[in-house]
Amino acid sequence: MKSLKKTRRIQVIALAIVALILATGLIGYAMRDGINFFRSPSQILAEPPAPSEVFRIGGLVLEGSIERGVGQEIRFTVTDGGADIPAAFNGVLPDLFSENQGMIGTGSYVSGVFQATEILAKHDETYMPKEVIDALKEQGVYQGE
Repeated sequence: MKSLKKTRRIQVIALAIVALILATGLIGYAMRDGINFFRSPSQILAEPPAPSEVFRIGGLVLEGSIERGVGQEIRFTVTDGGADIPAAFNGVLPDLFSENQGMIGTGSYVSGVFQATEILAKHDETYMPKEVIDALKEQGVYQGE
């Protein structure tokens, strides 16, 4: 009788481990496209990502760099004080997007230009994403708290 209980217990534990491994694998597979890594302009110039890689870039919009093109195309430059990356976005920018303000963009780096698919801008005069603050502090540019 004891060996039957022991066998059942081992079977239940083995089944639970297999289910846990399977669930972890399915979660990882589902999230593979939803995870975007953050990079500062300096990191992009140091190690350029593959053109097919989608990531987030953050920094300040360089003063005097916003150029409106044909239709909804906007070109601008993102800086962290150590490096500047030209960026292009085709769409409607957030209302608070402006020069010398923090921004984060999602997209890919193709032929030396960051092609943004989404742009996020700060929502008030004191907000800046943590990743952007860390990158600017690393460059010695950030003068906040």
